[in-house]
Formats: sequence, C-alpha cells, structure tokens
Amino acid sequence: MTDTADGAAATAGILAPPPLLYLGAFFAGSLAEALWPTASWAMTGWLRGAGLVLFIASAAFARWAFVTLRRMGTSASPRQASAALGTDGPFGWSRNPIYVAMTGLYLGLTGLLASPWPLLPLAPLLVAMHWGVIRREERYLHARFGAAYADYRRRVRRYL
Repeated sequence: MTDTADGAAATAGILAPPPLLYLGAFFAGSLAEALWPTASWAMTGWLRGAGLVLFIASAAFARWAFVTLRRMGTSASPRQASAALGTDGPFGWSRNPIYVAMTGLYLGLTGLLASPWPLLPLAPLLVAMHWGVIRREERYLHARFGAAYADYRRRVRRYL
C-alpha cells in the first residue's frame, strides 16, 4: 500500500488489477479449449442463450455501478484513492457489485463459448479476488472511512 503524508494507506494495495485477473483466467480456460476441444455440451443453443442473457445483465449491472461511482465523484479503480464511500444504487445490494458483475460476465462468456474449460480456473480466480483484492480493499476502506464503512458492512453483504 502506498502511504499518505499522515501514514494512512492511499490505496488498497491489491494483488493485481481485477480485469487482468479475470481476463487471464478466461484466457487460460480458452487456451485449454483450443488445445483440447471438448465435445459440444448438450443443449448448446440453450447454454449460449443463457450465457448471452447473463452477459448482458452483468454488463448492465457493472455499468450501473460505474455510473454510480462517477456520479459520486470517485474512481472505480482500486489503484486510486477513494474520494467517497458508495452505499446506494448497486452498492446497496452488494459491497462489490463490479466484481459480482465481472463474475457474471465471465460465466456469460463461458456459456457463449459452450466449453467447460473456463470453469476450471474460476475457483482459483475467485480465491485470488477474495484474498488478494477484496479483503485488502475492505481493510483500506475501513481505515479510510471508519465507522461509516463499519456500518455499511453490517447492512450490506459482501457479494450478493
């Protein structure tokens, strides 16, 4: 974590940018599909349709979260200092709506690809996100916003 002049953390000090973690895991699964193609899943049309619906819904949820943060005057980037604590809109449902949306986008793309391979790196990805990104952000937000963040944590679930 980078410190400010008063010794407080300026950012969360995350493991890596979350979009890169998600893209890396999806790329690994897609590479496995290219190297070892799977037989087409049963009901591939249904699976691809469900994947498309999940992808669109997740993209809309992410957009809502980004617009909410922009309206509050703070950045969505965990590598920048938070100017405000988001608690309304999608942040009233989940403390991490962008990461929930990224997971939905990942699963939607997996459905569109109609391959089980991208599901294999998903569990390690979610562990890395939980411990290397989200838990670090939580410590940072608690240090930055104190009682307001503690109250928010009691009211809103971490994921869904």
